[in-house]
Amino acid sequence: MIIVPGSSNGPLAYRVAKLTGARLAKVEYRRFPDGEKYVRVLDDVGGEDAVFLQSAALSPDEYLVETFLASDALKDLGARSVTVVLSYFPYARQDERFKPGEAVSLVTVSKLLRSAGADRLVTVDVHRHRVLDMSKLVGIPYVDASAMPLLARYAADAGLVDPGRTVVVGPDAEAEQWAELASRELGAEHAALVKTRLGDREVKVSVTRGVDVRGRDVLLVDDIISTGGTIREASKLLAGLGARRIVVGVTHALLVENALEKILEDGVEEVFSSDTVPNQTTRVSAAPAIAGALRSLGLAGG
Repeated sequence: MIIVPGSSNGPLAYRVAKLTGARLAKVEYRRFPDGEKYVRVLDDVGGEDAVFLQSAALSPDEYLVETFLASDALKDLGARSVTVVLSYFPYARQDERFKPGEAVSLVTVSKLLRSAGADRLVTVDVHRHRVLDMSKLVGIPYVDASAMPLLARYAADAGLVDPGRTVVVGPDAEAEQWAELASRELGAEHAALVKTRLGDREVKVSVTRGVDVRGRDVLLVDDIISTGGTIREASKLLAGLGARRIVVGVTHALLVENALEKILEDGVEEVFSSDTVPNQTTRVSAAPAIAGALRSLGLAGG
């Protein structure tokens, strides 16, 4: 197996290669004067199981085109198989047509990945609301790894929460799956709030069933923080319910429009994230989760 890094997140590709014992390929990326992307794989990949690793956050169009070019090149260069690891999978929010004429971007990206030569797909805590089975949509062997247990373990080891008095909370119904994964790691309770979306940038968060956080630590978890609107509303609600301390763990910390500063100003003690989107909040590597996913696909050694 050979790990082929995209231009977005070389350190994560290095960590995965180290954990799996795979070679790390050298790749040349540059732009032509007109802005088009140039991709050249410098290592021999003939007969290899090639794993292309990319985080398509913040510049999704650029990184997706790069992924399509690299995947097709790897196949054409004789790779035995091509596995695409999108540690951040973009365009997943639009998973159905809400208004006439809308593009269903999740379906489109999945089609393009297959047509570019991907034989397998690995994601990390992919953003999915209404799609219960991504494997049917993707149409190739697929694993969605999770960084949530790693984030929960960091919170406990760093002393951010006391597992014996912690409630893990998802800010909406879709995030309950992440809260459950994190709570299992800590042996703690979990719960989910209810979110009503009022627009692209405005949400309302409420409680419809018992969430007792009085005097307790709250680990608030989600897959993505973009503008931070959902997390801010959730943290304010939980503080009002008497939470002793609120910390936030997130897999993909996009943190646009000064989201981090706003969240901390609202009373959250700390925000920490994985390296799928490296930034100042990164405390945990998703590499072990990705390595585990590759092993489950029969691609990595012990």
